[in-house]
Amino acid sequence: MKQELVNFFLDKGYLLGPDFFADLKEDFDKEIFIKYAEEKFGKGDNPLVLHKDLFSVVNNERKEISINWIEFEKARTLFEKKKKDVVYNTFLDVLNYGIQEDKKKKIDSMVEALDKPSNDFLDNDNGDESSVVILKSYGEDSGKREVQDFVSYFKARYNFLREILQKRPELNNVISISRVVNKKYNEPVSIIGIVSEKHITKNDNIILTIEDPTGIVKVLFNKNREIYRYAQETVNDEVIGINGFLGNGIIFGNDLFFPDIPLTKEVKKSPDETYAAFISDLHVGSNLFLKKDFMRFINWINLKTGNSKQKKIASKVKYLFIMGDLIDGVGIYPGQEDELYLKTIEEQYAECAKLLQMIRKDIKIIISPGNHDTIRVAEPQPVFDKERAKPLFELNNAFFVSNPAFVNIHSSQSFVGFDVLIYHGYSYDFYGESVETIRLARPNISERVDLIMKLLLQKRHLAPSHTSTLYIPYKDHDPLVVDKIPDFFISGHIHKLSISSYNNVTLISGSCWQSRTDFQERTGHSPDPSRVPLVNLKTREIKVLNFLSEKNE
Repeated sequence: MKQELVNFFLDKGYLLGPDFFADLKEDFDKEIFIKYAEEKFGKGDNPLVLHKDLFSVVNNERKEISINWIEFEKARTLFEKKKKDVVYNTFLDVLNYGIQEDKKKKIDSMVEALDKPSNDFLDNDNGDESSVVILKSYGEDSGKREVQDFVSYFKARYNFLREILQKRPELNNVISISRVVNKKYNEPVSIIGIVSEKHITKNDNIILTIEDPTGIVKVLFNKNREIYRYAQETVNDEVIGINGFLGNGIIFGNDLFFPDIPLTKEVKKSPDETYAAFISDLHVGSNLFLKKDFMRFINWINLKTGNSKQKKIASKVKYLFIMGDLIDGVGIYPGQEDELYLKTIEEQYAECAKLLQMIRKDIKIIISPGNHDTIRVAEPQPVFDKERAKPLFELNNAFFVSNPAFVNIHSSQSFVGFDVLIYHGYSYDFYGESVETIRLARPNISERVDLIMKLLLQKRHLAPSHTSTLYIPYKDHDPLVVDKIPDFFISGHIHKLSISSYNNVTLISGSCWQSRTDFQERTGHSPDPSRVPLVNLKTREIKVLNFLSEKNE
């Protein structure tokens, strides 16, 4: 039987780990197992080796899971060598996130329940004090898209966020919308659905049209009720929960719930004093690129400038995040060629790589793309093109990830590391202008980024509205869903430094290295260039260094 299974899975492109056979039952059906497995793993860089821990992934109710399987296999190898299990456990956490034990499905009762791996933390395999593990990074997903792909995409989003909302005690009695008609007048009802339309009446009440797979219903929120403010913050296509009572063919809303992220009990802190720096929006190639300021930053991080205290901090910087728009690009907007000192993509990336090459090699640089970089604008954006951005890939200390992406940094013998959600922020303009409570709170979009980031965490989605960003619909999952709670949520795009916190998640929107453009002036953006936030991972305190030269003040 073992030999038969080895041959069968080898033909399907999988090797079997030594522990694969440990929990199999006699009626194990390899055809059913491989069917379920391939639904979960999708296409592309699938896991190479099947072992017992992947059974929980196969049992996951989500049809497909996007994860960096190559890094997963590396972590598994270190785990098996007893060198380091913290990274591997982090991967398992991502894979199994949100699954309740009592809801796990068994494959035809073929596989027995498996114990989770132990939490014994071991040394890094190479003795390095810093570590970067790419937990999620999306690649190209080319192919023709049909209408059904969009339906599947929104259905996958709905199912995942519905599961989160149903865990709230206030929504214990949720029913499908089709069953609302069976309720009596003035009887309490609870539903979970997608906002398909938002309408403000002549009396300034808000009516939301809510849809689930079974039907559609309208919900009214009275302007004189406290819950009205939350109704104001709803946007089309997001998933929400509602409590209310039935009227004449309409629900009168009493409570409204976003999926939201829970308040973590404590802020995670590193046992050692190490710093992470966050920058974005270099726009190399633009006439307005502040190269002098950027060189001041490079000289500081290389310990060439600054007082003794500043140099000491610089020496402890081990991570540098760059959240998109490394170059200004070509053909991004009409007349851009007149604002470039480097006219080609290749020249811009070569110049950018030349600058980044100057940075100390012991610093790990995590780089994600933005809307000005030369890849598709539709999200998730894959990593940089290895041909057009070839010089970047010569950086030996760089880690390239997609937009969005999810990475873990600084895991060690005694510490699980920090989970970092990276998103450039292309959707921010939409929510900064379309959500009334945010638009009225601050005078311009540049001042609203912290409110926008908080709002998207509450909705557990980086761009819930269909028109807020260009996107590629994945058939079995939504890559823009925030399916795991990060320690840091970092972004750029707005060109304004913003530091805040929500439910103990640190929110950082990066500064920029470009002066104010004509386009930004027309759209109300007010850049805050040449600022670098530094996070002390031991205390979670944040310092901001200003590298703006007097000439650019």
